[in-house]
Parts: sequence; C-alpha cells; structure tokens
Amino acid sequence: MCIGIPMQVVELAEGRALCREGEQLDWIDTRLIDPPDAGEWLLVFAGAARERISSERAGHINNALAALKASARGDRAGIDELFADLVGREPQLPPHLQPHSNSGQQKDN
Repeated sequence: MCIGIPMQVVELAEGRALCREGEQLDWIDTRLIDPPDAGEWLLVFAGAARERISSERAGHINNALAALKASARGDRAGIDELFADLVGREPQLPPHLQPHSNSGQQKDN
C-alpha cells in the first residue's frame, strides 16, 4: 500500500519545492504537477508531489495518519476525535456504486 503525505510548500525552485511536514523540511520534485505556490499543500509520495490538495484535505489525511499510528501503538483513545467528520453518520458509497447498492436485496412481503 502506498501512502501519500501532505506537505506544505515553503520555498520554490525550478522543478522542486522545499516543503514542510511538521518540523521536517525536504526538497520535493514538483515536475509531475503544475508549479505550486508557496503555502499550498501537496500530496507527496517517494519524494515527488502527486497532486495539489486543499488545507482541509491535508488535515483529514494527517488525522487519518495520526489515527493509524495511534492504532499501531494500541492507543485507541481519541481515534474518534481524529475522524470527527465520519463519526455518527452512515458510510456512503462512491457515486459510481450508488445505483447498484440496492441490487440483489430481496424485499420483505
């Protein structure tokens, strides 16, 4: 499984950007995307930016990664807090699967 890491652009150079993840700074290859602006968020995998993302999406991904780390440590307290946008609602299928969600179910007579 590949996991992209949200990183925020701090400084730009041709074909690369200095990006921050927490306290860590790294030069990231940006040749796979349109040139970013300082302050933008990028989804990074293996040292290369794969896409630009919103700050909201970066927050959701960072929360999911924090929950994954907590779960790996056996620390389940607070995981619901990291998924506050999902707690208390039914999961939703992606749009391309929604028309098929009721197929194959029998109706009670």
